[in-house]
Parts: sequence; structure tokens; C-alpha cells
Amino acid sequence: MSISTGNGWVQLRQQTRSLEAQRETLISQLTRLLDSESLLTASALKQNNLSRHRETLLDHRHTLTRLRSSVSESRQRANLLSNVRSDIDAYRSSNPESAEADYMLDERGRIDRSHGVADSVLSQAYAVNEQFGVQREMLGNVQRRIVGAAGKVPGINGLIGRIGAKKKRDGIILGGFIALCMLVFLYFM
Repeated sequence: MSISTGNGWVQLRQQTRSLEAQRETLISQLTRLLDSESLLTASALKQNNLSRHRETLLDHRHTLTRLRSSVSESRQRANLLSNVRSDIDAYRSSNPESAEADYMLDERGRIDRSHGVADSVLSQAYAVNEQFGVQREMLGNVQRRIVGAAGKVPGINGLIGRIGAKKKRDGIILGGFIALCMLVFLYFM
């Protein structure tokens, strides 16, 4: 991968240099042409055109200078980054204890983050448990009020007793049916 990246940089540098050379050649040709034209012409229109062309030439020279400086800065930045990376890699390869210590520190950071997540989940679970306790108390209070009201009104205790008996009977019937289904299932397995 680094070989292809290195070849890419070499090709890019060659292209940049060839473009710079072409632009310099064009600017020098334009300068010679403008200088030769200024000696040959005397009309005001041609002089006006020559001055505009010289302004354009000056703009191109400024652009070329600016592009050269930005390319130079980019090269310096790329060289600096590659030097820093190579220094870091060299340090890590020459000092395996430090690399191991860095790995252990990174691992400790990951463990601390997972502990933080576990702590937040536990705190949420404790909050839910507390809410369940509050709801249990509230339902217990409602049940006590209903039982208290039922004790005051005659006939409701009998109705509640019959409902409870029906629930017990339905529970016994349902339990027997489930047991029968399980036995049939086990028999045919």
C-alpha cells in the first residue's frame, strides 16, 4: 500500500513540475512577444491592447508565484506529517514496552467506559425497582380500601368469595389441562 502511495506522490510531483515548467515557458514567450510588439507598434489601439496583455501577464505571474508557494507549503506539510509518523513508528518499534503500556492504557479506558455503561444500566434498574415498589404500595392501598368497602356493604364478601372460588376452580382445570397436554406430548416424543 505504501509503495502505491509513494508512486502516486512521485507522479503527482512530476505532473506539478511539468505544469509549472509549461506555465513558465508560456509566460516567458508572452513576455518576449509583448516586448517585441511594443517596439514595432505605434498606434494607440495596439498600445492599449499591449497594456491589457501586460496586465494579464502580471496576473499570471502572480498566480504562478502563489501556486508555487502553496505547492511548496503542501510539500512541507506532507513531509512534516510523514516525518512525524515515521518518528512515532520508529519510537514504537524501538520501545515495545511503551507500546504495550499504551495498549494497556487504551484497554483500561475501554474497560472504564464499559463500567460506566454498566453503572448507568444499574442505576436505571434501581430506579425502575423503586418505581415498582411505589406502585406495589399504591395497589396495596387500593386493595385495602376495596376490602374495607366490601366489608361495610353486605353481600359483596359473598360475591368476592364466589369469584375467588371460580378463579381457584378455573386454575385447577387449566392446570390439569396443561398437565394432560404435556403428558400427551411426552408420550408421542
